[in-house]
Amino acid sequence: MRSLRMIGALRKSLAVASLYAHRIMRRVHPTKLILAGYAFYMLLGWCFLCLPVAQAVPVNPLDNLFTAVSAVSTTGLVTVDPGTSYTFFGELVILLLIQAGGIGYMTLGSFIMLATVKHLSPLRERLTRTAFTLPENIITGHFIRAVVVFTLAIEVIGAVILYILFANAGVKDAPWSAIFHSVSAFCTAGFSLNPNSLENFRGDFAVNAAVSMLSILGAMGFLIVWDVWCSLTTRAFTLSFTSQIILRLTAGFLAFGTAVLFVADPGIAALPSSERLLSAFFQTMTAMTTVGFDTHPIGTLAPAAIVFLYLLMAIGAAPSGTGGGLKLTTFAALVGLVRSTVRRRKDVVFFGRVIPDERVRLASASAAYFVMLMTPAVFALTLTEPGKDFEMVLFEAFSAIGTVGLSMGITGSLSEIGKAIIILLMFAGRVGILTFGIALASREAEPAERHEGDLLV
Repeated sequence: MRSLRMIGALRKSLAVASLYAHRIMRRVHPTKLILAGYAFYMLLGWCFLCLPVAQAVPVNPLDNLFTAVSAVSTTGLVTVDPGTSYTFFGELVILLLIQAGGIGYMTLGSFIMLATVKHLSPLRERLTRTAFTLPENIITGHFIRAVVVFTLAIEVIGAVILYILFANAGVKDAPWSAIFHSVSAFCTAGFSLNPNSLENFRGDFAVNAAVSMLSILGAMGFLIVWDVWCSLTTRAFTLSFTSQIILRLTAGFLAFGTAVLFVADPGIAALPSSERLLSAFFQTMTAMTTVGFDTHPIGTLAPAAIVFLYLLMAIGAAPSGTGGGLKLTTFAALVGLVRSTVRRRKDVVFFGRVIPDERVRLASASAAYFVMLMTPAVFALTLTEPGKDFEMVLFEAFSAIGTVGLSMGITGSLSEIGKAIIILLMFAGRVGILTFGIALASREAEPAERHEGDLLV
């Protein structure tokens, strides 16, 4: 009887504590809760990776933390080789962290709640709307189901295709490698079980095409998928202004970037004709979508190509997707601001649509936030990594804050303080997108005669 009373008292205490915590969380701004949630998953992943069962060889705790943060932030920078440093259990932990970071750590929990109790709590409703910048006309529950089903379907299809390709190429443990790379590509994480990423497949059109399609689908964002789905189901093909911007800029940057690297880099120009165009396209795609795979060694690229990759990594992918960076829509708003200022126009116009002042201000704040983080971080890295070329250090910082994962080869040789700085940049790159880019969640009705574009930055 005494034990039963103790169990009852414990249950009551836990219920009271849970209610108290829930009331506190309801008063906190959603972006802060999301920040705390990502930090919790990073620390949880770190604890799992520190377990002996997760390590094939002894790994320093700081390197385990680096890997966990890189996985949740879907960056892909690594200080140790995941394929040889971790066991299957460790690789599975990394994969789950990538999945949680890619589609949002709260998404699967919300999906399970919808499958069991058929509705979301008000707190989860707020978090989901903030994390995905959902307009008011989208029902959260329907959107979450669509995100989970679309993600799993694309990843399964990608895994099947990659398994066939990897098996034919003689890749070791082809089934697991296919699953790992499919999830990593769609979530734009760039983690690979190969020590040299995808460089062994530089001339393999099928592998390049499969990985590129997975990465582009993940980077373009779930809102554009929702727009397309609604258009197909309603038999009225209409895309929002945000989706139009994403599609146009994605196609434009892919074409322009491929042309630049095709011409500007001597190393790519020296490749056989069958590989030259493919390599130029893939390196443009991997920087723009922030997926971080590479088929051509980044450290061998010419300075002109590196500078162009800076631009692609900084701009990044689309909002509400799995990629990082400032976002394509932020770039669109800033370009519109510059053009309107030069032409002395009162309204900021892009592609013939007026962008609301609030979006322009937040896009400017996002760009300023990027510069304010990068400047002290790069300054500190030049002090902690005195023996490394400035170009390599700057590239590493761009890659970290843009959650890209490309590297010129210095990640593993960073000092402990240098690794800590990169960890902070990766975390800030993930959280910064939430606090500045996702802040533009609500859509406001604009006067029709002004033809304003409802751009989600």
